[in-house]
Amino acid sequence: MRLFILLASTLLLAGCGLRPLYSGGGAGAVAQSLRSVDVAPIGGRSGWMVRTALEDRLGAPAGVQARYRLEVELDDDIIGFGIRRDDAVARERRTLRARYRLVDAAVGTVLLDATAGSDAGIDVVSSEYATVAAEQTALERLAREVADQIVTRVALYSSRTGPGR
Repeated sequence: MRLFILLASTLLLAGCGLRPLYSGGGAGAVAQSLRSVDVAPIGGRSGWMVRTALEDRLGAPAGVQARYRLEVELDDDIIGFGIRRDDAVARERRTLRARYRLVDAAVGTVLLDATAGSDAGIDVVSSEYATVAAEQTALERLAREVADQIVTRVALYSSRTGPGR
């Protein structure tokens, strides 16, 4: 009976149409496509962090002609809320939003236009140094999260439009 259930489950799973995004590993179509994406410069400290995270995840080798260009515009904002009795801010929310476009480098056609974003809560403490350090740590984490969202979306686009699709 267990063998029958296992066999039936395998057949049902095979028929559902799910397939691994990164099938083929580093030699797969999606990984190859991601390696052919050049990230355009992004202004500011948050832009540098997001661009570095994107380049790390995309894995484009230096000196290779890119097939795609990724253009990113960031909105980095800190809003204070949670006022104490002395009218000082008790909490902050740091928000990092990105609008990004995947552009065909040869023609200039926009292939993908989307947004990504994340936010983090920060406790404001009596030590100004600790608050600034918490804000910077939050920015580092948000940059990684936004870069992960962008790369995932570009990989999905690549898997849907790649060879054989």
